[in-house]
Amino acid sequence: MKTAKPMGLVEWLLLIALSILWGGSFFFNELAIVGFDPFSAVLWRVGIAGFLLWGYLKLRGLSLPSKIADWRAFLIMGALNNLIPFTLIVWGQTQIDSGLASIFNAATPLFTVLLAHYLTTDEKMTWSKGGGVAVGFGGVAFLIGPEALSGLDGPMLGQLAIVAATVSYAFAGIFGKRMVHYDPAASAAGMLLGATIMSLPLAFVLGDPFAGMTDLTALAGIFGLGTVSTALAYLLYFRILNSAGATNLLLVTLLIPVSAGFLGVAFLGEVFTSDAFWGMGLIALGLIAVDGRLLRRKT
Repeated sequence: MKTAKPMGLVEWLLLIALSILWGGSFFFNELAIVGFDPFSAVLWRVGIAGFLLWGYLKLRGLSLPSKIADWRAFLIMGALNNLIPFTLIVWGQTQIDSGLASIFNAATPLFTVLLAHYLTTDEKMTWSKGGGVAVGFGGVAFLIGPEALSGLDGPMLGQLAIVAATVSYAFAGIFGKRMVHYDPAASAAGMLLGATIMSLPLAFVLGDPFAGMTDLTALAGIFGLGTVSTALAYLLYFRILNSAGATNLLLVTLLIPVSAGFLGVAFLGEVFTSDAFWGMGLIALGLIAVDGRLLRRKT
């Protein structure tokens, strides 16, 4: 039976970079929902990113695959990885604060480990992998702090929306393994354009895509989401997925709060608490356990 190979230095660096790009999405979401409803915010996010990546492909002299089977895969991936989770997260953030949303989002690797065990042949669960993800999830809760957990008595539907989004991300990571034969930019562009097609009727029927066009704050959020947290992020996403597998890729959700913390210290004058250091230590232990190489050397 095949097993997914452990990540090398390049994959770890790409994963850290992806965590920084996606770490900004919670901030950009907060800006976007000032002027846009969830369906419209998702439409602009995936639309901007999809057309940017389509243009990037053209500059490289490449084109999108044109077979029906290819676009069926792009539409499925666009639904699982963009339309469903983006909409649920944006709506969920109107019900609960971003700290609690980040904790729920960090559960993505837990669902991915479980689903990959049953749905793949090369990413079976091991004690070190399952335990490492659980320890890392505990580290995220420590890092963000007990204040965020106080929101657990808040709106249940908002919490369930974020959890459902993480499950959708897990399915997307596993389904995305079928797309490894595409160029990463083609996978990302096709997926995002597929999500744009599906988002159009939802945004115009259930929302108002032009409602926030006069709000500079909302427009800044949409621009950040589309360019940084989506177009550039998904180039890295498919590069890591192609070389390291779904479980390793979605460890990024454990790193997102760490990246956000360092960005806060660097640019906002925030200070790490002792709980934050404990949390980062637990996340590091969890990642080491999932990677597995250090443990194998000792046996």
